[in-house]
Amino acid sequence: MLSYRHAFHAGNHADVLKHLILLQIAEYMGEKPAPFWIIDTHAGAGRYALDSAQAGKLGEFRDGVGRLWQASGLPPAAADYLDFIRMLNPDGELRHYPGSPWLASQLLRDGDRLRLYELHSTDIKFLQEAFKSAGRKVTVSHGDGFPGLKALLPPPPRRALVLIDPSYETRDDYANVVKGLQEALKRFPTGTYAVWYPMLRKPESRKLPERLKALGAANWLNATLEVRAPAKDGFGMHGSGMFVINPPWTLEKKLHETLPRLSELLAQGDGARYTLESEST
Repeated sequence: MLSYRHAFHAGNHADVLKHLILLQIAEYMGEKPAPFWIIDTHAGAGRYALDSAQAGKLGEFRDGVGRLWQASGLPPAAADYLDFIRMLNPDGELRHYPGSPWLASQLLRDGDRLRLYELHSTDIKFLQEAFKSAGRKVTVSHGDGFPGLKALLPPPPRRALVLIDPSYETRDDYANVVKGLQEALKRFPTGTYAVWYPMLRKPESRKLPERLKALGAANWLNATLEVRAPAKDGFGMHGSGMFVINPPWTLEKKLHETLPRLSELLAQGDGARYTLESEST
């Protein structure tokens, strides 16, 4: 299915969690002089206008990044995340929101590379336009990122962050995440993989974290942020998670500092909470 458009959800609570963690990983990788790649398997449009018809229809950003925009006393990782959002909103009005491709591009150094995949026929045009002047640093491909990983891994510098963030519109998406990650780990076991997933009442959603743990990676971290209790009728996303394989050693500490405040700021009702678990050898 190709009906999903992230523009309707840009800047929501799930984006806050996903992009904050993405930035923490990429910034850590940039602290070492060796070059690295960032590969985004489902990149979307690149950036979003929050005053557009799509974003305004649901207005999810108001209960996401909008809650943080004027908040005080933010933990360092959350403040760092907002600094990037302000780069697109220099007048102080929250009108634009960056997708993961834009955020990743801001952290590239001369030898680093960004590889983007997008399947939607409309969003790929926006993505190509956004990076038409990026040169060799950024490659935009029209297609599914899972097959693309087979061609890219292992990357020449042997250092990479792979962001896996499909729409999860169908059961196949869940199966493809597990299969794609399993194959990627065979090709490139030392890479860092960040898998975003929605928290829904669907059994395939609830089982996904355990299926990811069962892949047998020696080092992983799983962070979740629920903004409310699951709806009694079973509909709607009540939270989201990020499952990171081979995370930076600094990430768990950063999230211990950050998730309590995010849970407080982004709560939309009873049942708001966060979890953080990890395993390392």
